[in-house]
Amino acid sequence: MKTIAVEVATAKHAFARKTVVADLFELVKARLTSLVLLTTAVGFYVGSRTPVDFGALFRVVFGTAAAAAGAAALNQWWERKADALMHRTRMRPVPAGRMRPAEALALGLLLSMFGVGYLALACNALSAILAGITITIYIFAYTPLKRASTANTIVGAIPGAIPPMIGWAAARGVIDSGAWSLFVILLLWQLPHFFAIAWMYREDYSRAGFRMISSDDLSGERSASQSVFFCILLLVTAGLPAFVGIVTYAYLAIELVLGGLFIAVAMRFLKVRTKEGARLLFITSIVYLPLLLGALVLTKS
Repeated sequence: MKTIAVEVATAKHAFARKTVVADLFELVKARLTSLVLLTTAVGFYVGSRTPVDFGALFRVVFGTAAAAAGAAALNQWWERKADALMHRTRMRPVPAGRMRPAEALALGLLLSMFGVGYLALACNALSAILAGITITIYIFAYTPLKRASTANTIVGAIPGAIPPMIGWAAARGVIDSGAWSLFVILLLWQLPHFFAIAWMYREDYSRAGFRMISSDDLSGERSASQSVFFCILLLVTAGLPAFVGIVTYAYLAIELVLGGLFIAVAMRFLKVRTKEGARLLFITSIVYLPLLLGALVLTKS
């Protein structure tokens, strides 16, 4: 009986540890953060002079990971009451009561400060400044603006587009046309990506008091038409890296094919205006970005 009791206690302890780890991953939005790290790494790689310093690549990705995780934790601390009202977020660790708000705040502040400080010491001041700007806009502009104006979507896309510039800054120590071309791509990509999410969960966002263009867009026409517009704009501007000389012109062929497919799916969403159409656009956006980033890496000049 004693052996069984020990085994039960051990199993409960292991489950508790697993739950804590899962909660930490959810608090720092691990999946979103991994995308941030991917774009940071590509920015560094494409911006690097030959040969690529992989030690420096690790350092900028590590520092950015800490900063991004901290920003995500601070965002969840700030929005804990709104998250409790939304079906898709109410089981997050803070609104669900598995983590105290003070713990999320402390972890967010610690990670954010560590990430920015590490970048300043291990990489350079410019990459640290960009990380600090990213956190500031995300927490103090985008987060409160979600309850005040539909402009929150474009404002929120700004910190999401800065990570490749952090990588570029760590590689070159400057922000030039190459870095800005990557910024524009990430900025525009986020808009159809988020319009699809916002329309699928429009009732949830409205319940939490968030102001999205999808809130009163019952037909989906506004969200879908905006998605088509920004996909077309993305197709045009995604070729910039080739024209500023950071990749070869072979990249343009890949970019045009990917952009054309992205537009086609957005136009399908405009035609059918269903959750399935929005979900397909969302999935397409998730597939599009790593393929485009891969094309940038493969065609680096």
